[in-house]
Amino acid sequence: MNKLKHFLERKYNFKTDFTRSVALPSLTIIIIISMFCGFFPTEANDFFNEVKAVIFKNLGWLYVLIVTVFVLFLVGIAVSKFGKIKLGADDTKPEYSFFSWVAMLFAAGMGIGLMYFGVAETMAHYANPAISNLDEHLRAKEAQLYTFFHWGFHAWSIYGVVGLSMAYFAYRHNLPLAIRSGFYPMLKDKIHGKFGNIVDVFALCSTFFGIATTLGFGVLQLSAGLQSLGIIPNTSFEYQVGIVVIVMVIAVISATSGLGKGVKKLSEINIIMATLLMLFILVAGPTIYILSTLTEGIGHYISNFMSLTFNTYAFEKESQEWFSNWTILYWAWWIAWAPYVGLFIAKISKGRTIREFILAVLFIPAFFNFVWMTIFGSSAIWIDEFVAHGALSEFAKNTDTLLFSFFNYFPLTTLLNIVSIAIICVFFITSADSGIFIMNGISSKGATNSPKWQNVFWGGLLTVVSLSLLSSGGLASLQTMTLVTALPFGIIMLLLCVNLWKALLADDEYSTSKYSHGSLNWNDYHWKVRLEKILTYSQKKDIRKFLNETVRLSFEELVKELEKNEIAASIIHHTTPNNSIELVIKHDQLRDFVYGVMAQPQTISETLINEQNTPNIDSETVFLPISYFGDHRMGYDIQYLSKDEIISDVLREYERFLTLGSDGMHDLLMKPN
Repeated sequence: MNKLKHFLERKYNFKTDFTRSVALPSLTIIIIISMFCGFFPTEANDFFNEVKAVIFKNLGWLYVLIVTVFVLFLVGIAVSKFGKIKLGADDTKPEYSFFSWVAMLFAAGMGIGLMYFGVAETMAHYANPAISNLDEHLRAKEAQLYTFFHWGFHAWSIYGVVGLSMAYFAYRHNLPLAIRSGFYPMLKDKIHGKFGNIVDVFALCSTFFGIATTLGFGVLQLSAGLQSLGIIPNTSFEYQVGIVVIVMVIAVISATSGLGKGVKKLSEINIIMATLLMLFILVAGPTIYILSTLTEGIGHYISNFMSLTFNTYAFEKESQEWFSNWTILYWAWWIAWAPYVGLFIAKISKGRTIREFILAVLFIPAFFNFVWMTIFGSSAIWIDEFVAHGALSEFAKNTDTLLFSFFNYFPLTTLLNIVSIAIICVFFITSADSGIFIMNGISSKGATNSPKWQNVFWGGLLTVVSLSLLSSGGLASLQTMTLVTALPFGIIMLLLCVNLWKALLADDEYSTSKYSHGSLNWNDYHWKVRLEKILTYSQKKDIRKFLNETVRLSFEELVKELEKNEIAASIIHHTTPNNSIELVIKHDQLRDFVYGVMAQPQTISETLINEQNTPNIDSETVFLPISYFGDHRMGYDIQYLSKDEIISDVLREYERFLTLGSDGMHDLLMKPN
């Protein structure tokens, strides 16, 4: 591969940034699975459906638990002290305006789904509810609740975990913008080896198959819409080919123009068009009913949030099939899309704080989804009940045409169809555009300024695979296969959470770590002696010498001065458990004042030991002289203090002790009976 690469570069000026260990295995897997699903669609669909049924039936609880962890993890970080950490250097500014950033979030994560399921999901739950024997009003309320649940905080927490992990390690620690970077705290430089390659291959294949299936199924809705306008006479394969080719050509042109120029402009245009469409349905539809159901629906969702989060329908056997076919399928689908959407979100989020990232990713899209799903879904239910008399319910399973059937009950139907088709097209283009960009980044380990032909290559491969599977009927089996792969990636995402938490702890400790107590009052005197101490890692014998020669002499001098003032004090030397020495002033009512210093072991990291340009370290365990006090407080490292500075430090603690004891409010200083 490398020889061929160099030959092409030299002979034809053919350059590529593809990483062999990622691109080659990924392409092999993509081609093999696509051929299997394309040439043997029935067998592939049966096989993957069996695997999916087994996983969903036996491990549905695991999906629920995994997604619950994601929600709690992100909320916990957002409200913690880690929220103020920036995704980048402390002075990094965001690359995109807030509006552009949010618009691109929609385009990547939920855009096409809003159009496809805005009417369809609510009507599906209304026509075939999770719990049978409900009257029509309760069915409508529960339909809205489960739609909120599937498109709310849980879905975006899945994307947020991957996006936050990637953005943090890429922009805060200058690692590649790749999923492998999220394992750095656990694996260190091994992320650049086989494990990292496996993770990136998995992410690349998942992204490709997710976009391919979305492109294939989405063209069915587009062709249905174009047929309703009379633009095409039918939805045959020939017309679907034309739709896919046009969409992908525009997507490739947008991708080669750069992410900032292409996706940003299209996303801003589309979010405006979608908002205008939504507002028209609100005004032209049953406005009061919609606003009332939105208010009540949000309250219903919040009040049922925890029960929905943990519910596995273990006690409602009749609802478990519905649960697997909706909730678990959604969680699997969001997880399967997480590598693509998460990496895209990470790419556009440099300069945001962690708190800003989490709150924006979780709440803004979720709230917009609630408004969108209510306006379209509640309108559909109202029309079905009072106008269509059940006609829309009959289309509940025909999601390709349901949206356009819904528009038949509004004025300006033709215009609504045109606008909705335009929105779907742009959502397709932005999804394909950003997907091409992400796949190119994964396959080249985040290389910048990759040759434009690579974008064309991924766009062409997506087009060929999508059309081939659409022609053979293999898209359903490919979609099922993608859902099956979600579970192992869900486990990978849990490990990303663990690694991110470890990194945030280290980041906070590094940022808030104070200077050594002994260095607070340093001046330019004796700087060479201080440098020598910094470069020396003490062993136990060194600390013993420090205790005997410096600390003991300080205590002895202080005891003599205290005795002149009729204050009895003593020096106690302990050899176990750690070598230590104490200055003790005994009292009758108060606890004894104790200022002690002990030899405390500390483990040195392998990174520092193996570093060439650092002081020589003979052992991974060194010892520090750490102070401690009679009120059970641990003190600080005093290895840099001189004899007189140690005396001053003891007096500082003694003055504090007497001040607290004098005000009569600190009963904890009283000696127990």
